[in-house]
Amino acid sequence: MHRPAPAQPARSPGWTLFVVCLATGLLLLNVAAPNVALRDISADLGATFGESQLIISAYALTLAALLLTGGTLADLHGRKRMFLAGLTIFAATSLAGALATTPELLIASRAAQGVGAAVLLSSSLGLLAQEFEGAARGRALGVWGATVSGAFVIGPLGGGLLTEGFGWQGIFLADVVLALPALWIARARLHESSDPGRAGVDWWGVATLSPALCALVFALVQGNARGWDSPEIVGLFAFGALMLAVFVAVERGRAEPMLDLRLFRIPTFTGSVLVTMALAVSSFAPILYLSLYLLDVVGSSPPEAGLQLAPLAAVALVVSVLTGRVTGRLRLRETLAVGLALCGIGLALMAGLRTDSSWTTLLPGMLVSGVGIGIANPFATFATLGVVPTARSGTAAGINSTFRQLGVAGGIAALGAILQRHVARDEAAGAPYAVAFTDALNELLLIAAGLAIAGALVAMALVRQRDLLVASS
Repeated sequence: MHRPAPAQPARSPGWTLFVVCLATGLLLLNVAAPNVALRDISADLGATFGESQLIISAYALTLAALLLTGGTLADLHGRKRMFLAGLTIFAATSLAGALATTPELLIASRAAQGVGAAVLLSSSLGLLAQEFEGAARGRALGVWGATVSGAFVIGPLGGGLLTEGFGWQGIFLADVVLALPALWIARARLHESSDPGRAGVDWWGVATLSPALCALVFALVQGNARGWDSPEIVGLFAFGALMLAVFVAVERGRAEPMLDLRLFRIPTFTGSVLVTMALAVSSFAPILYLSLYLLDVVGSSPPEAGLQLAPLAAVALVVSVLTGRVTGRLRLRETLAVGLALCGIGLALMAGLRTDSSWTTLLPGMLVSGVGIGIANPFATFATLGVVPTARSGTAAGINSTFRQLGVAGGIAALGAILQRHVARDEAAGAPYAVAFTDALNELLLIAAGLAIAGALVAMALVRQRDLLVASS
């Protein structure tokens, strides 16, 4: 006997936006919050510098590796269903992180957190794209972008307060506490949507992309410790490059690939995801090393470091809300370029630090960068989703978020490798650690500024207003 499908809750755009933003904020808190607890985590678990990098980047790495699969699962099996599954996995692995007693266990739990986060995040933007259209979609994405920025306001400060009050484990226990009401609201209020005509999961794509990304990031993190010309590191880079080549070949041969390379024929789509990646590398990754500067050189406590970093994200939050209201009225290319350029200028202003600098030396640069991030974030997401049909929104959202998290994970690994090499060289020449770290951080900030400017040039070269018509064709 055929069993009728369960009744759908009435459409509720307000509740959808609320719970999607709550869950997104929770996920992104786990990018920002552990930064200010890293000194305590390393001391408690005995983590090396490379292990400390992996504690932060393992989460972003698995998140990036599985977001495309999450987007496909959301389109195929239902965005609400996968949202609930992802949030459940995230809560369970957060609890495992709080109970970790070695660096290896914490790294493993962070990687597992990223699995749940991948399913959840790729479902989230798909839910918004399904629920909102036209100008309303632009406003909703502005609120979502403000949540992204807000997570980076609350993350360092909240992480610092939790670390001070409950130890670093408090960050992961807070995930569990916040995930439970989000699960209840999502189950009761979200409306199910899917694209049942889609083909199944591209497991060959998963099997080639995931090891490629893991090999490349691990090689970047371990290169200084093991030697860049060592057989292990050379082998990891070669294996990662080979797997990426196989991945591209596999995707080109599939009718329904995990990474739809045909979307990259649309210049604005290509430009928007590259801009998203450049923004992540240049704005999110340096926050980790600025946190270490404030903790280890300036001597700030975890709550103080969180508060000192808050102006950057607070400005980004306000600007993102305002920008989201006018996404349909400003030209994409010029606005994205201005946002990335301001981010780069702000990063350059932060360079020139000394060991005796006050945290307020960073303030002008943080404010300028915050304005740029607040402009670029919602416009980049609006551009990505605006050039694909609504039925493919989950896949497009997955690609957008994949490039964002690749920027975070790759940026932490690559910029960390540059910083670690600079510190080792200066210490070998007799410089104290604080001097060596500060000089290395200045170099890192200038490199990040250059990457942001490069992102602005990409926006000018590729983003086109007329490509938005694709979504309605």
